[in-house]
Amino acid sequence: VQLQASGGGMVQAGGSLRVSCAASGRTFSSYVMGWFRQVPGKEREFVAAISGSGRTTYYADSVKGRFTISRDNAKNTVYLQMISLKPEDTAVYYCAADTNSGGIIWSPSFKKINTYDYWGQGTQVTVSS
Repeated sequence: VQLQASGGGMVQAGGSLRVSCAASGRTFSSYVMGWFRQVPGKEREFVAAISGSGRTTYYADSVKGRFTISRDNAKNTVYLQMISLKPEDTAVYYCAADTNSGGIIWSPSFKKINTYDYWGQGTQVTVSS
């Protein structure tokens, strides 16, 4: 499985941005997909996760109400729509796939880095004040 993230960039505080992650593989709908982010010197942190069907989503408290995770299984792509961005959202954003889940999100493992067995290369999001 290969994951290719795109769509990062620079935006002013209060602005919006959408990042995407395209996946290879013929069983994308059976993967739980997650987004994480990392700033230099800090641990990678959970942002959002979505079940294989797209019907179940989870968010970190820090982004709840501002970020929306979604997926298009026909395009093998997961998205993270970000609005009302804050300077503290600045980070490299990584998409990740849990290919062993059967598409079902198991709480609380979806927040853990080692739950995911494939990772994208990351895309930089910078929010200026």
